[in-house]
Amino acid sequence: MQEAILAWTQGRKEKFMTQNDMILEHLKRGDSITQMEATNLYGCTRLSGRIYDLRHMGHKIKKTMESAANRYGVTVSYARYMLDI
Repeated sequence: MQEAILAWTQGRKEKFMTQNDMILEHLKRGDSITQMEATNLYGCTRLSGRIYDLRHMGHKIKKTMESAANRYGVTVSYARYMLDI
């Protein structure tokens, strides 16, 4: 996990990756991501905001909607994001 958070840059001391950096790297590995995964993996509590940022940087990201039962048995919908290749 530390490798995902810490990136070394040439000629500098350590540089911490931003949430945008971590999520983009996650997507570039071919993985998709949901809000729950973003919170658990990267401490990102507003994935839609990071996706907005990445799209405005020129990255093509698609969204699909999924449904599942929550812990109370109620069906809820949520977004899953992935790079649009």
